[in-house]
Amino acid sequence: MEAPGALNEMLQLADEAFRAKNYELAADIYECQLLELGPERRLYLRKADALCRCDRFSEALEAYQKAAELGRFRPEDMQNLLDSITANIRSKEILRSDRPQAPGQPRASSSTSADSALGPGDSDEEENAAPSLLSCRLCLRLLFEPVSLPCGHTFCRRCLEQAAAAQCRLCKLPAAVRPEAGAAPSTDSSFRPNVVLCNLMDKWFPCESRAWRLLAEADGLLQGRDYLGALKLMDQALSLVPHDYLMLCKRAELYVTLGKYEKALCDGDVACALKPLKAQGHFWKAEALAEMGRIEEALKEYLYCLALRPDWKAVKLKAQKILCDIFAPVVENMEDTLLTNMRVQSSSIRPKPTFLSTFSSASVVKDGTVAGSFESLIKVNKIIVQEPNELNQTLKKSKITLVENSLPVDAAPSRPIDDSKKRKLSNETEFCENFKRPNKVAKKDELAPLTFNNVKASGEIPEKLVDPSDFECSLCMRLFYEPVTTSCGHTFCLRCLERCLDHNSRCPLCKENVAEYLVTRAFGKTFLIEELIVCYLPEELKERKKFHEEEMKELSKFADYGCMLEIRDVKFFPDGRSVVDTVGKRRFKVLHHGQRDGYNTANIEYLEDKQVEGEEYNELVCLSNSVYDQALNWFKSLKDDMRTQILNHFGPMPGKELIPQSSQDGPAWCWWLLAVLPLESRAQLAVLSMTSLKNRLIAIRRVLVFVTRRQFRSL
Repeated sequence: MEAPGALNEMLQLADEAFRAKNYELAADIYECQLLELGPERRLYLRKADALCRCDRFSEALEAYQKAAELGRFRPEDMQNLLDSITANIRSKEILRSDRPQAPGQPRASSSTSADSALGPGDSDEEENAAPSLLSCRLCLRLLFEPVSLPCGHTFCRRCLEQAAAAQCRLCKLPAAVRPEAGAAPSTDSSFRPNVVLCNLMDKWFPCESRAWRLLAEADGLLQGRDYLGALKLMDQALSLVPHDYLMLCKRAELYVTLGKYEKALCDGDVACALKPLKAQGHFWKAEALAEMGRIEEALKEYLYCLALRPDWKAVKLKAQKILCDIFAPVVENMEDTLLTNMRVQSSSIRPKPTFLSTFSSASVVKDGTVAGSFESLIKVNKIIVQEPNELNQTLKKSKITLVENSLPVDAAPSRPIDDSKKRKLSNETEFCENFKRPNKVAKKDELAPLTFNNVKASGEIPEKLVDPSDFECSLCMRLFYEPVTTSCGHTFCLRCLERCLDHNSRCPLCKENVAEYLVTRAFGKTFLIEELIVCYLPEELKERKKFHEEEMKELSKFADYGCMLEIRDVKFFPDGRSVVDTVGKRRFKVLHHGQRDGYNTANIEYLEDKQVEGEEYNELVCLSNSVYDQALNWFKSLKDDMRTQILNHFGPMPGKELIPQSSQDGPAWCWWLLAVLPLESRAQLAVLSMTSLKNRLIAIRRVLVFVTRRQFRSL
């Protein structure tokens, strides 16, 4: 036997090899020390930890078993075994998914609600899922009560409130506008939903919107511990969206709380079938199985949860305790003579890619080996119930190996194991036989019927429901162009809102103070609304863009002549819009122009008609009466609907004036007619600049002759 100093050096060397991740060397040194020192629980445990770290699970389980014979495990003793099993599942099954990640998609934070003993929040999204256009970039679900942040990105209201978001998760800009850089944080932490998007979601996805409202009501009842009332609302919600993953998980949680474990297991099964790579469904399925006494199946689901979310501490502790209990019956029920004679055959075969992806399967493959991931873990317990003289034959006939299986989604045993009997030796065989019943393997195409609507499930929008009027700015009454959303949730064209805020610091619709926008100029385009218009209204957007460019081009030009307007009336509508009735009063000529505070400015001089006398005046009166009668006849010849539209918009035609030169701008009916006639703005501007009433009347008469001839040709 080696000296104590040499033994300590060997143990230190083994520990250093373990820390350096040279697990093979560490396992060999621990084995040598066991041969030198004899059975020692600490050495068996270290050896087992090293073996499972290098994927030699069969030998590791044998070492764990021997350590358990020398003393009951504590949960922390199962740490390395648990980490190795879940890492194996994660690296060789979950990460083999070849679905690409969507650009710009934030990864799920596995720490959210990870320490909760009651289960996770709804942030354990499938990281590689490609979000649809109308999905929240936090929960990857269809938007519910969508909130558009000042930066322009849109999320679910509940996602922002649960995360207490101070900044956008995509662009890292502040989630709220502050009037001043050094201002104190606002006490109002609520986020206002985007009114336009809320209306669209209600129109395009009525069932989902109604279901989410019912779920929000159910959450309120749960806070008041009205479980039966909450269950009733959840049932109504799931009747609208029968295969909604998160709602199934929430109802499974409620069933567990109410002690209805069979129903909780049913919801967990469906949830796992819909989203195999999301942890929440596996968690509530495990909770239901554990309460029903089906501990082995519960462990299987807990392990898959940890493979999906490694830092979920509450689940890790549950799995560690179950592993401790699995090894415990061997020590409690076996006789010493049997312990000394029992030797489980070891195997150095490395696990296949889906190690422990299915824990209840155990079938015989062609070479006679036992197929089953978790079967190797409990094979020792099954051997215990056999007679000593049969033990050697069993070991000769069976080899503990690991073969590849598919991910299970259905429940396995139909009869639960009573918790008071599961540790007794008489039930060890039943314990293992239940565990060996194979699960039905869910194929990819078998899951398709579970989705209640392929279009709705993928978040695609029914094009027949897309209406341009749903994307109409309430200020300019046209399609949104560069849409922006205020903190109160209303959306306008960027230029429209800028013009409004130049005169008033309140929202044009709800009149809420949005002075922070005026101060900071935090006008971030609402990307989602803009993307929807680009995708579903391309032709309308093309026309709107053309109109906007023409409008900007027209505004960039400074006319040489203009007209002062007088406001006669203003009508306000319930939705915040208004109509202003104006009339032109005086003409002017621009002498020179410039800009001030973003506005065009100009120095002007007013225009007046040149007065005539004598024979020229008599000719002017005859010309005025003739053109007036000609204009009146043309107006009466119009179709009834056309006349009605003109009267509604411009009012009745002013009467004939006995003295044409009584006004410095000439007869009022000339200007009414100039507005009604189909003239381009350039032609109107040319007539507006004339200071000779005679020339103006001659120009109007020419237009009337042209319009009348074209009207007769169309008959």
